[in-house]
Amino acid sequence: MQRVLLLLIFLFTFSLLQAQKPITPTSSEIFESIQKLNFLGSVLYIAAHPDDENTRLIAYMANHVKARTAYLSLTRGDGGQNLIGPEIRELLGVIRTQELLAARRIDGGEQLFTRANDFGFSKEPEETLNIWNKKDVLSDVVLAIRTFKPDIIINRFDHRTPGTTHGHHTSSAMLSFEAFDLAGDKNAYSELLKDAGVWKPKRLFFNTNSWFYRNQEEFDKANKGNTINFDIGTYYPLKGMSNNELASLASSQHLCQGFGRLSQRGSQKEYLEFLKGDALSNKDNIFDGIDTSWNRVKGGKAIGDILCAIENNFNFKNPSGHIPKLLEAYKLLQNIDDLHWKTQKTKELTAIIEMCAGLYLEASAEVPSTTLNQSVKINIEALNRSNQNIVLESITQGDGKTISKQLALKNNDSEKFDTDYYISSEEKYTSVYWLNKKGTLGMYEVENEAFIGKPETPKSVKVNFNLKINDIPFSITKTVVHRYSKPDKGELYRPFEIIPEASAKISDKVIIFENDKQRDITVIVKAGRDNLEGFVEVCHPKDWNIFPEKQKVSIVHKGEEQQLSFTVIPPKNQSEGYISPIVHVNDSDYTKELIEITYEHIPYQTVLLPSESKIVRLDIKKKGENIGYIAGAGDVVPESLLQIGYNVLTIKPEDINAETLSRFDAIVVGIRAYNTLENIEFKQQLLFDFVAKGGNMIVQYNTSRGLKTNTLAPYNLKLSNDRVTDENAEVRFLNPNHPLLNYPNKITQHDFEGWTQERGLYFPNEWGSEFTPILSMNDKNESPKDGSLLVAKHGKGYYIYTGLSFFREFPEGVSGAYRLFANMLSIGKEDLKPSTKLNN
Repeated sequence: MQRVLLLLIFLFTFSLLQAQKPITPTSSEIFESIQKLNFLGSVLYIAAHPDDENTRLIAYMANHVKARTAYLSLTRGDGGQNLIGPEIRELLGVIRTQELLAARRIDGGEQLFTRANDFGFSKEPEETLNIWNKKDVLSDVVLAIRTFKPDIIINRFDHRTPGTTHGHHTSSAMLSFEAFDLAGDKNAYSELLKDAGVWKPKRLFFNTNSWFYRNQEEFDKANKGNTINFDIGTYYPLKGMSNNELASLASSQHLCQGFGRLSQRGSQKEYLEFLKGDALSNKDNIFDGIDTSWNRVKGGKAIGDILCAIENNFNFKNPSGHIPKLLEAYKLLQNIDDLHWKTQKTKELTAIIEMCAGLYLEASAEVPSTTLNQSVKINIEALNRSNQNIVLESITQGDGKTISKQLALKNNDSEKFDTDYYISSEEKYTSVYWLNKKGTLGMYEVENEAFIGKPETPKSVKVNFNLKINDIPFSITKTVVHRYSKPDKGELYRPFEIIPEASAKISDKVIIFENDKQRDITVIVKAGRDNLEGFVEVCHPKDWNIFPEKQKVSIVHKGEEQQLSFTVIPPKNQSEGYISPIVHVNDSDYTKELIEITYEHIPYQTVLLPSESKIVRLDIKKKGENIGYIAGAGDVVPESLLQIGYNVLTIKPEDINAETLSRFDAIVVGIRAYNTLENIEFKQQLLFDFVAKGGNMIVQYNTSRGLKTNTLAPYNLKLSNDRVTDENAEVRFLNPNHPLLNYPNKITQHDFEGWTQERGLYFPNEWGSEFTPILSMNDKNESPKDGSLLVAKHGKGYYIYTGLSFFREFPEGVSGAYRLFANMLSIGKEDLKPSTKLNN
């Protein structure tokens, strides 16, 4: 069994790497598609973030019940941390979107979103809904219900318990509870009626479990008179795995959140508490009283008779033998009046006919990208692997060009030809639609209202294969992809993309000037086409100067880059602002940066964002020079410390020894290092000895759960879930005369202005008398939290634990965060002499 699971994991991973490849399903998969075709019912699962979804329940509804199932995640998870790379905020949201889509490809669900931005942890739904703009997010939830038309809605969280969990969580349930009725009210959000009409779901449930109680025993004793339960551990012989194994594979796609986990097997119960709608008389069936057969639609019985007969007598050896009857059902389906089911089931039935015929239809561009007003060669392949009479009459390209072919597709005889596809100036660049315009803290701005709710930007470069199958016209649309190979990877696919002819970026997103000395910066220009000619200038604040004013760009080959050096001259006094490169090519100006996100578990992603970097002239002093950094879950602390003149060397836990540590003035431990580094606990005493000999050790935040060691510090120190989410919360100085607040930089209230997303998280709430608390802060209506910054003298050095969110403030160039961190590194170093510079 273990070997089977390992093989399945490999196959799923491989399928994700080949996410753009045309589908070539097995007979078992075709049969399962026919089973779903014969079920006319749908379920919408609603929660707040990627990873909130219950993949067990989604997989069960999609694969056992056979319902059309979707997950509506109100946000894209932009506010979290990234365990696999440097991307945060908007780019992290892009990754998590694709991880959700990867999960849905495994568990059989679909994916939907709202325009809500995950702005970070929120303790109360009142705050959440105010920042999100409740009216607009509620509109998006209503739109999702009206377009998806679910019979059943299931909330992940309880709408009745504000303040007991993340404010986003409770808000998702509250909005769902309200939208349940509004979706069927023609007077509510009437502007949505034209495209979506109204829809009244039948039932609303809350997916309760012991997590919402203090413990399992309390949950077991709870009154469940209004609750149904069922076993979701069912085994799928056609898949060779159980539902919980399938769900484990799906949830393990959330790699940037560290959700890779062991699979589960065996019986497992799920609980649904009925909230409102039509009461259940049969608690074994959440679709009780809902006709989920073809009899649900007028004229559907004849279709159902045909399709159910195919399901009951499916030919696994030769699925193509069912095509004549499938075509008969297809013709009948085009005559029904119910537009929703006609559209959805036509889509499903067309795909099944394509699968049964073994049709392989592909449109592959010879290059991975092109620019506007260019033609690209497309390789077309059409293959019929059945004895059915199939003719490729023509292809119609998205540019409007139709090419007549009249090719009889003989069994297993591949037809290949090329065509030129013109990308007009009216096309849009490939990018994620929700980032095209600057939004607010809590909401994304979406220009094209037709995109609201979609998981990703619809591809516009497509080819329609106009076929006749047994003399019945069919049009099957394929998105143009780029197929290529690598000697060490084999055949690969990636999306075909439209990019600007020029893009530019500054190598550093935050540039810190510790004094008024000028510094050179690098502007990198990338060509989207051959023979790019133009010039670059850099916009800057008035009290800063940049030399020269402009420089020439000349790049011969598409995809190549040219680096240009500009000198930035800062003002004498503390100042900050933004600089932005502009590439002028003929009569066009380009101000965007082309960002490429490449991970093996998701498709290649291209993102266009405004190209700008923050420049900060800091009034900062520091002591000590050589810093050792132990990486945790990922932050930009090393790069940030380099910016202000420190020598930083990253060290691995296995390389920690007394001799190595003796080279450093201070050791900085990255965020969540004690949650992610398996062997760090065996190095703790060496680190404490380093402090005792005169070094400084700064440990950044860790979560209270999942610690790899119980000895975080040389003295008693216990973590909690305490956090301050209001980035503008008052900061009180508990020990205003302490060196951390006075040397070498005088820290004032001004240093806590401009912080972003939060003050800090997972503060200790218990510590030994050796520690001195420095700061006190709290969110509204909460008790003071004094554990955000703790310092203890240990031998000749200092141990510092901080839950302050430096990992968020450094990338935003927050001046006060740099000044305070410099003090933390400098404490006790008043008489320190310059040391030898590190060699990396």
